[in-house]
Formats: sequence, C-alpha cells, structure tokens
Amino acid sequence: MATYRVEVSDAVKSFKETTALNRVSVKFETGRIHGIIGRNGSGKTVLFKCICGFMKLNSGSILVDGQPVKSAVAQEIGIIIEDPGFIGSLSGFKNLKLLASIRREISDDGIRDTLVRVGLDPKSKKHVSKYSLGMRHRLGIAQAIMEKPKLLILDEPMNGLDKQGVLEIREVLKALNQEGITIILSSHYAEDIEVLCDTVCEMDGGVLTHIR
Repeated sequence: MATYRVEVSDAVKSFKETTALNRVSVKFETGRIHGIIGRNGSGKTVLFKCICGFMKLNSGSILVDGQPVKSAVAQEIGIIIEDPGFIGSLSGFKNLKLLASIRREISDDGIRDTLVRVGLDPKSKKHVSKYSLGMRHRLGIAQAIMEKPKLLILDEPMNGLDKQGVLEIREVLKALNQEGITIILSSHYAEDIEVLCDTVCEMDGGVLTHIR
C-alpha cells in the first residue's frame, strides 16, 4: 500500500484578483521523484511555498507525513525556491557552516562531503559573490541536501548549469532518491522531467493536471 509524503486537498491560494492555486489536489508518494511542469506564473512556486509553510492557503489543506504543514525546518524539508540567500563575502563552505549552526546536525566533514558531491571545492576561499550562476545553484543544492531531509523541493534546480553540470546534478538527485529521499521538482527542461521523474503533473493558471 502506497504511503504519501505530501497530500494536497482542494488547495486554494489567492492574491487579490489572482488565483494562484485553484482547488489543487495531488498526492506525492514517499520515496519517488515527482515533476511539475508549467510556465512562469502557473502556480508551481506558490504550491511549493505552501507545502513548506512559507504561505498559508485561503482554503483546503496540505499534509506532510500526515500532519498539517509546519515550518520547513520542523518538517525536515530541503528547499531551493528562487535564489538562495547566501552571504556574498563568505566562501561556500563558510556559508553552509553558518546555516548548519542553526540545527547542529552536520559536521564540518559532512559539509565538505556535500560540497564535493555537488561538484564544488570545499577548500576554495572564493567568495560566493564571485560565483557563477551555475556555482550558486550547486551551492543551493548542497544547502538543501546537507542535513539529509526526508523531502526535497527544488524549483528549477538546473537553471544556470551547463550540459555537464545538468548531467552531474541529475546523478546527485537520482542517488539521493535511492537513499530514500522524496523529491518534488519543477523544470523548464522536458528532458529533466523525462529522465528523473516517476510522476509528472502540469500546472496552468493555478490548475494542476496529472500527466502520468
């Protein structure tokens, strides 16, 4: 019998005259990779923010592991939504060390291993302000996965990566999924969705449709 990491029921989220989520209902099965496609402004990011507890629904409900939505930290969710807010005057390692000090669940060696995993040099002194867009995305993925979350939510994780970088991050995500992490991601790249995802939904105008 399937278990579900996330269950969304009749979710409605409106901003003045715009309905970002229009009675969205979907279940994301535990241990799989789920893809959502859709144009900018279709509602994908709003759905992600509601799952993470960053926004409240006008009506409907969202359950994570059978419980009403709490903060992302409490729900053990790793997140990339929009551009991660790193401190430009610090190195990648120091940024992650600072973030890790909040929960104190990962060692310095664990941070270094995570940086290597996403293709960054943990010994580099280079300030994040000097990073390319692709490097910032790699660091964002490292931040999202370093504390081994049960659920990983990634909004356009391949943006700014070259072809080789995309291939490397796909392998990272496949490996994380094999370790039991449930992943929900959006991407403009049809190939990412095709290669990575067990299920696919499309959002358009706040309405979600199952494709497979």
